[in-house]
Amino acid sequence: MSHLIAPSILAADYGHLNKDFDMLNTSQADWVHVDIMDGVFVPNISFGQMLVKPMKAASKLPLDVHLMIVEPEKYVDSFVEAGAEVVTFHLEATNHAHRLISHIQSQGVKAGVAINPQTSVDNLDDILEGLDLVCLMSVNPGFGGQKFIYRTLHKIRTLKRKIMERNLDTLIEIDGGVGLQNAEAILKAGADVLVAGSSVFKSDNPTQTIQRLKEIEIGNFDI
Repeated sequence: MSHLIAPSILAADYGHLNKDFDMLNTSQADWVHVDIMDGVFVPNISFGQMLVKPMKAASKLPLDVHLMIVEPEKYVDSFVEAGAEVVTFHLEATNHAHRLISHIQSQGVKAGVAINPQTSVDNLDDILEGLDLVCLMSVNPGFGGQKFIYRTLHKIRTLKRKIMERNLDTLIEIDGGVGLQNAEAILKAGADVLVAGSSVFKSDNPTQTIQRLKEIEIGNFDI
């Protein structure tokens, strides 16, 4: 399977969201990544369900909703109702990850778990079989435009080995500081989904940037 590109709408121009969605709809993007921040789990506030719903109406692409919030189990259903087709919550935000994964999937959408840069991928061992996606944060969550933490490459390789050893289809998504300067190395380490925010929306030609990210060929994984 070719890798997926999920531009992060957090980096878009909020005054012209329809224009940005029109661009994404005609680009080679696969998903639209939507960061939900509550100002508690992370030091910033972004979107709520009421904005995700019109995003879904504007988007021809699946919405990849990333819940950077406390008590995600209270809000999953409302984000699914708003149009999320992938729902990812943080392992650090709940004591009932396995239960929440099962609940998300029971709603007919993909379930993902995200971990912060300081969290070991070994903490995923007991839930990996049930996951559709693991999102490795490659910056400290809360703000766009941060620099990629290169230690993440080691975490990608470790997680990819675990997935391959268990013969799973779990996708590895990388979120934070992803751009043309490091995308090839990230993919060679074993990533499947690239979340790209500032590198797409702040570029001179976002459509072309998405195309260049999509067309990267890596051959074999470097694991």
